[in-house]
Amino acid sequence: MENLKKRWGINSNIQLTIIFFVFAITGSASAWLSKPICFWLGILKEDLGHFFTPVRLLLIFPLYQVLLISIGFIFGQFKFFWAFEKKMLKRMGMGFLFKE
Repeated sequence: MENLKKRWGINSNIQLTIIFFVFAITGSASAWLSKPICFWLGILKEDLGHFFTPVRLLLIFPLYQVLLISIGFIFGQFKFFWAFEKKMLKRMGMGFLFKE
């Protein structure tokens, strides 16, 4: 855990616990919310067959990003998660989204 705290620039175990908690809530919430959103958008397994899962995963990705920042903000970790998001999206080739 000390290596992870050092890598993320975290000093306390409490902050690390909060960050893990935010990741857990965000993952569960994005998966849970994707079902009604897919239904609302008309993305149904009956219509897409084997393509349903990849389409749903593509839907979950932006939902997860928004939820991660929002839930991180609620738990007082906006600064950490904003930096985490920027770093992740830059590694995925989407650095153009951020002007720095």
